[in-house]
Amino acid sequence: MKHLNKLFVALVILAGFSSQAQDNNNPWAISFGVNAVDTRVSAASSLEDQFSQFFYAKGNWNILPSVSFVNVSKYVGNNFSFGVTGSVNRLTKYVLPRVDEGPYTVVNPGDKNYYAFDGVINYSLMNLIKSKKIDPSIHIGGGYTWIGDELKAGTLNGGLGLTYWFTEMVGLSWRSTYKHSFEDIREDMPSHMQHYAGLTFKFGGKDTDGDGIYDKDDACPEVAGLKQFNGCPDSDADGITDASDSCPDVAGPTEFNGCPDTDGDGIADKDDACPEVKGLKEFGGCPDTDGDGTQDKNDKCIDVKGPKENAGCPWPDRDGDKVLDKDDKCPDVAGTAANNGCPEVTEEAIKKLNDYAKTILFDTGKASFKQQTYPVLQAITAILKEYPNSNFSIEGHTDSDGKDDTNQKLSEERAAAVKGYLIENGIASSRLASAGYGESKPIDTNKTKAGKANNRRVEVKLVK
Repeated sequence: MKHLNKLFVALVILAGFSSQAQDNNNPWAISFGVNAVDTRVSAASSLEDQFSQFFYAKGNWNILPSVSFVNVSKYVGNNFSFGVTGSVNRLTKYVLPRVDEGPYTVVNPGDKNYYAFDGVINYSLMNLIKSKKIDPSIHIGGGYTWIGDELKAGTLNGGLGLTYWFTEMVGLSWRSTYKHSFEDIREDMPSHMQHYAGLTFKFGGKDTDGDGIYDKDDACPEVAGLKQFNGCPDSDADGITDASDSCPDVAGPTEFNGCPDTDGDGIADKDDACPEVKGLKEFGGCPDTDGDGTQDKNDKCIDVKGPKENAGCPWPDRDGDKVLDKDDKCPDVAGTAANNGCPEVTEEAIKKLNDYAKTILFDTGKASFKQQTYPVLQAITAILKEYPNSNFSIEGHTDSDGKDDTNQKLSEERAAAVKGYLIENGIASSRLASAGYGESKPIDTNKTKAGKANNRRVEVKLVK
């Protein structure tokens, strides 16, 4: 039996730790306080008699008036916890067995020191009574006890406990344990009761962000949050956690992922280029007052429809010829649509040009102008400027005197000279062409002096 006792003590010490209603949040607990040792149960003659004076503390209990026990425990799940308790006391009251139904006799065994080291398996009944404050429990276990210098033995333990939790982590606890000693040692180590009363502190739970939700249950353990969001924050209190909120600092509806829509146009402010004015989705939330497809901020005529190409304004027609300036190649001169808004060259104007051209005089056999010709050239230039969108061809002709090659070259040079003058005086080169025809296109006879004079000419023709 002694070897069995030693084996039992070793097993219960290794079994674990005891606690008063720890949980997964705070798996560790420490209890400390006073303990009382009652030897009367060993002296009782029957089971009923063992508990008849259970709380007769004044006559039977040995109490050391100081902190006399410490319990360290760990919760392991399913309302079970394991732990160890170390306690000290001094036996000044030892209850002797009753004789013939007489009274118990209490003696002083010699102020013997009492030491105990116990392992406990504890089961909390708190969930059964559905209370958050009152925590009844049952426990079993075993331990080793020393009385004085000579008595030491193992015991098999069991009992009841009750803890009242002031807060989630602090409670007032009571535990009564029956310590059963085996027959072969009972004369030296009586079965007895040991009672414990003290404070219990739970700990071990980690709450990094201090939001009252333990890290193991906290979806956002490093940021303080709300219980309804598993510890995640909702900074703007719009019912959407910051992690899912596109605008965590400004309240907004769920349909916009927590972002506001100040102007109520169905576009969240964060995506709205004009958040304070109702607008259209195709313009990023900005308005188009006149509905011309150009948003107001880019529309220079917000109340009048106009094309986007003209910044939302109608195209002007400065010269009033019903050809819009954008299509009018002569926007400041009235013209016709057929001529792209430019005035059309009249037959009268062509006749006038050629009447002037016939009077252009060159030095004999050369392409240089005689002095009296310059006013004529200026008059021709002025007429061409009246038709800025019209193109013209300058053609040179000679009479039949001289060689054909010479006459051809001379006619080309004289036509080019007229063209050059016109370009130098403001007529675009792209509007002009020149050609020489020599003596190949006479308009009169070359047999008379007058006919030859008519054939030596410059003509101006409209290029269509």
